[in-house]
Order: sequence, then C-alpha cells, then structure tokens
Amino acid sequence: MGFVDAIKTCFSKYASFSGRATRSEYWWWVLFVVLGGVVTGIVNDGLNAVFGLAILVPSIAAATRRLHDIGKSGWWQLVGFIPLLGLILMIYWTVQPSQGDNEYGSAGPLTAGI
Repeated sequence: MGFVDAIKTCFSKYASFSGRATRSEYWWWVLFVVLGGVVTGIVNDGLNAVFGLAILVPSIAAATRRLHDIGKSGWWQLVGFIPLLGLILMIYWTVQPSQGDNEYGSAGPLTAGI
C-alpha cells in the first residue's frame, strides 16, 4: 500500500475500530500526520489545532486496527500514557509483522507477513 492509498483508507475508515491495518497502511498514515502537523504548524497555530482535531479519531482508529493485526486489543493504546515506556512499547508493537488469522479476522493473502 502506498502513501496516497493509506491516507484514503484511513479517511474512508474514519471511525472504524474493527478490522486490521497493515504495517504500511499505519506507517504511511503516521508519516502523513507528522508532515501535516509540521506544515500546518508552520502556517498557523489555529490551522494546526484544526488539523490535530481532524486527524484525532482516524489516528486512534488506525492504531486500533494496527494492534488488531498483531492480535492485540485496541485498548492497549492506553499504555501510551506511561511516559517513555509506553511510547517504546507502542512502537515495538506497531512494527511487528502481521499475524495470520486471529480473533480480529483473517490477514488474507495480501497482508500476511507485511
């Protein structure tokens, strides 16, 4: 999945907390969020705040779907509130390869091992 496809997918699944997200989908989304935050922050603080609010729900949904892809509940995102350790743990989990079939659905032939 490429950059544009990942952005389209995350916005089309704006508040979808079910299903799975591949590593590429999630990390392209993260890149979009970082670049968008930098650009809007340079342009205007108000615009940056609006951008942050606009991507809040799809970011949480994408992370939930990514955690589902490795067999974890989306609630594990709350570990991010633990300073430093939470960030390290979330990065570790989100870079893990996709699991095969799990309680959150089938990885399918195109997402297995991605």
